[in-house]
Amino acid sequence: MSGQNAGQVAGELRIIDVLTVPVRTGFYADDQAAIRAGAAHDGFRYVGEPLTPGFASIRQPGEALSVMLLLDDGSVVYGDCAAVQYSGAGGRDPVFSAERAAQDVAEFVTPVLLGRPVSGFRDLTAEVDAIRTSEGGLHTAIRYGVSQAILAAVAASRKLSMAEVIRDEYATGAALLPVPIYAQTGDDRYLNADKMILKSVDVLPHALINTAEKLGSHGEVLEEYLRWLVNRIEELRPSPQYQPRIHIDTYGTIGMAFGGDVAAVADYLAGLGEICAPYDLAVEHPIDAGNRDDQITRYVELRRELRARDSTVRIAVDEWCNTIEDIRLFVEAGAADIIHVKTPDLGGVNDTIEALLLAREAGLEAYCGGTCNETDRSAQVSAHVAMACEASQVLAKPGMGVDEGLMIVGNEMARTAVLAATRSRRSIVAA
Repeated sequence: MSGQNAGQVAGELRIIDVLTVPVRTGFYADDQAAIRAGAAHDGFRYVGEPLTPGFASIRQPGEALSVMLLLDDGSVVYGDCAAVQYSGAGGRDPVFSAERAAQDVAEFVTPVLLGRPVSGFRDLTAEVDAIRTSEGGLHTAIRYGVSQAILAAVAASRKLSMAEVIRDEYATGAALLPVPIYAQTGDDRYLNADKMILKSVDVLPHALINTAEKLGSHGEVLEEYLRWLVNRIEELRPSPQYQPRIHIDTYGTIGMAFGGDVAAVADYLAGLGEICAPYDLAVEHPIDAGNRDDQITRYVELRRELRARDSTVRIAVDEWCNTIEDIRLFVEAGAADIIHVKTPDLGGVNDTIEALLLAREAGLEAYCGGTCNETDRSAQVSAHVAMACEASQVLAKPGMGVDEGLMIVGNEMARTAVLAATRSRRSIVAA
């Protein structure tokens, strides 16, 4: 075929080069172990020595690596390799190095991708997943960024949005509508909550309850904050119809405060649910059991205790639920109400898709999350994934400033929904 490589389908694009460049993330990498151990703030930094291997300091600038694929029609698509804020914690991969990742991409990924057609997403990402180095598989952040770039390349080849590619390849049947957005306050949990209420954020505020000081020795500080939050919603909400969901992340601090007593934790959570009424409450990572199997056992017991108290508080799983296999075990055990599919932890976007669909098909809430320590690009791709998988909510990311993450994720979903709807109407008319 003139002008085409042998075996190339007409109109099919191929990858002719792979480029990488270090880029900025929207936040920092933090040593969770050192923070839990009581590391003190000094302005924005933490004081003391890091405890988690790979950290040079307790808080350090996040690193990301942009992977750009040059296609044979001259177009360029890209994805960003990024890792979570609390790398190395809860069974996760170690803190991410963009320099090391660039070497691994050049040595192991580029030979797999060069010259390859980009007609299909699932098969090519599966090949990347299968790559092995001398230390095992690729860092989850590398798989995350490379799979984003492949998804964008397939979308470019098919002249579709990334959400449409996912919908079609995975037969999700999604209407491709925006899903509820969940914003996070960071440590500025009062001022940033005001921003969320004024902008009618669907799910709020995260609140970053990651130390005993923020919780209170018996949980009293968090109780006071939630009372304030409920009152503040009533004061500031733009209309009486605004009914946000309250979702807080407690990083295992509740279990620590109550000595690991699951019944006592259930009593406390049920009380938080009453404080938050009439708003629904979800609590993420109330207990950290130290490993996956014990985490599942504790959460099954905790959910049973909450039901015995007629509490509607929902449990969201995060730590120790980092891979598609982890998620499958939590789902099968009924160990959570909400599965936080933390996009960088899953590695390839393909695993995020599978995990969201697995949770959704089990009747659980499938939360397309991630971390403040991602990039604008990974946030945009996550928006497409959330829409195509009809996630129960999607994280506003990156960063902790609220407005920026809401803009990036919300705008991407709005644009995608309009494009998909217009394309659908035109295809119906053409038929």
